[in-house]
Amino acid sequence: MSLYQPEPVEISTRMRPGEWTEESLAELVSTYRMRIEEMGAPAAEVATDIERNDDGSVQVIVSWTKPAIAGEEGSVPGGQPL
Repeated sequence: MSLYQPEPVEISTRMRPGEWTEESLAELVSTYRMRIEEMGAPAAEVATDIERNDDGSVQVIVSWTKPAIAGEEGSVPGGQPL
């Protein structure tokens, strides 16, 4: 018997002042969200946190906390029965 252990998925980065613009920040967030969605995350479950610091730096975190039960009841990822 195999137990499904949900592991959160997170992509994050920090950028110093002058290393980013509003346009590049939006593109980066979009890319991170797309990567997590490619891992199976529904768009509604992808969280984005952008922290803008007083010094002009920024921290970006895009994450997906997987649900406790994946897929259909009685199966594990990949559709294999329990």
